[in-house]
Amino acid sequence: MTKKKLDHRALARQISEIENDRDAAETTLAKLYRDPDNVQVIGITGPPGAGKSTLADCVIGKLRAEGKTVAVVAVDPSSPFTGGAILGDRIRMSAHADDPGVFIRSMGSRGSLGGLAHATFDVVNLLRSSGFDAVIVETVGVGQSEIDVLAVADTVVLTLVPGLGDDVQALKAGIMEIADIFVINKADRDGKERLVAEIRMILELNRDRFDWVPPICETVATEQRGIDGLMEQVALHAAYVRDHREAVRRPKLARQLEKMAADRISRDILAILGNGDRFTAWMDDIVAGRKNPYQVMQEIGNYISVRKEA
Repeated sequence: MTKKKLDHRALARQISEIENDRDAAETTLAKLYRDPDNVQVIGITGPPGAGKSTLADCVIGKLRAEGKTVAVVAVDPSSPFTGGAILGDRIRMSAHADDPGVFIRSMGSRGSLGGLAHATFDVVNLLRSSGFDAVIVETVGVGQSEIDVLAVADTVVLTLVPGLGDDVQALKAGIMEIADIFVINKADRDGKERLVAEIRMILELNRDRFDWVPPICETVATEQRGIDGLMEQVALHAAYVRDHREAVRRPKLARQLEKMAADRISRDILAILGNGDRFTAWMDDIVAGRKNPYQVMQEIGNYISVRKEA
């Protein structure tokens, strides 16, 4: 069966619309939304310097060798001045820049503490609905708080590197618990054995919580070493997700809906507060010392309550 030709320019325009005016984009997304069983969303996450982009580049290459089309959303830290992405992962994935079967989009995190841009859920849903065989989401490396990827990815690949030392213990309470697959990248470095032992200890302590026990893969992405083993585990987890679709998808969709609802409510509240320059007036009062932030918060609560009752 001939695959639908992917219109990269049209996709880029739609993503820009989502980023710039998400309220207006909701009608379009509601019409386009699909949840196909055969599209795997792979989240690649981990601390800065773990080699996530190089690993993603390797995964793209393997998927393309299988004849699969791939969309990549690379969420970068944002410029504090423009809000735009400042790292530009497309540079590190330049080998696929001219491949018509690969679509790569960088997005700024715009201050999101969960590691994903606020519009990422919408963009991933758009790409899932557009005919790609796989979607890769590479997230900002912000450590323990980077858990939003749970809500958007079917398979979460947590990338670590030897030499983290006590950082692994710091990660244990949060990001370590989201992984479906652990990848020790730069596995030719000293300290690999210690890192493997620490991960295995954490897994053993939490074994009764796992239906799927996360495997540990060792890679040297710059040399394409270990990538075949990683792809085997990605395929095995995809099969697990298909076999346990409702049990796996339901909590992920619940997290996604919660995040989307919270973002929508936040935008609505900010729109209400911005009406009639109320927010500016409150800021003027705080700056002038006439009121403090807590007094303003009480006024905001009263203001929203009155608007809801009206």
